[in-house]
Amino acid sequence: MTFKEIYGHEKSVAILRSAMAKNRIAHAYLFYGTEGVGKRTTASVFARALNCEEENPPCDACRSCQKAERNTHPDIVTITAEGQFIKIGAVKELQEQMKFRPREGRRRVLIMPEADRMNAAAANALLKTLEEPSAGNILLLTTSRPHALPMTILSRCQHLRFTPLPRETVARFLREKESLEAAAAEALAASSGGSIGKALEMNREDYLTLRNGILEHLAEENPADPLQRLAFAGRFGTERVEILERLHILRACYRDALVFRETRETERLIFRDRAGVIRTLAGRLPGRELLTSIAAVEAAMSAIDQNANKSLTLEALMIKLA
Repeated sequence: MTFKEIYGHEKSVAILRSAMAKNRIAHAYLFYGTEGVGKRTTASVFARALNCEEENPPCDACRSCQKAERNTHPDIVTITAEGQFIKIGAVKELQEQMKFRPREGRRRVLIMPEADRMNAAAANALLKTLEEPSAGNILLLTTSRPHALPMTILSRCQHLRFTPLPRETVARFLREKESLEAAAAEALAASSGGSIGKALEMNREDYLTLRNGILEHLAEENPADPLQRLAFAGRFGTERVEILERLHILRACYRDALVFRETRETERLIFRDRAGVIRTLAGRLPGRELLTSIAAVEAAMSAIDQNANKSLTLEALMIKLA
């Protein structure tokens, strides 16, 4: 994979290419931004470029790039979590490798996805490496939660921010790389929040069915029927991930209804392929009630994310929405 194959992030790519061209590469980078937006992909391409044997790296053809493609390059190392955390043992192993020269390439590149998952001991150990960088070693940290990293680590890295991608860019990726039809690609891109990773997660047969079911329920429900509301809560599942996915959809429904009510513009909608249903919901609920509903859903999402009782949280939410 080359820099040209990265969707979006032209500014970040330009900064990395310029650093290579001027041979002014930092010893540590922090790629931060929305989850699934392309940080790890860019880190992987940058790692290949740093060891590519051709003049316009990465070329995807030389021996170094081919090894990187097969994940067998001895000088491109990925440090991942063991269970919930990245532990001090992984950082010490990294430090041990950094004592020696790269085996084959010009530089040893150490990639740490989800760097915020380091426990305190691992973070303290990594700080020592950042304070005393060794020649020939480049550290690439990626995270969607930079605030969870110690300020001492943040201050010793060059930062590159990866913003959510435009809807059109995500849709183009889905058409070109996943061979989706234009309508499906547009629908998933609209729901992805600018994240290709999230769009890929949603690219499954039941997502649009799930989304449409929630939209249609909101358009057809009887707000005065509490049993209907509680039955609706029962359709949200029992696992944290599936509940949060459904709550994200629910919040987007109310958000779209509020946007349409205030602007009458379908182009601003997340679910603009279901504008008719959104129009019905916007016509039934006043703006103040839509704002209250969005706040209630966000509060429920926060509670579920903090391991609150799932059933009680959903039932309380449905009562508030009524």
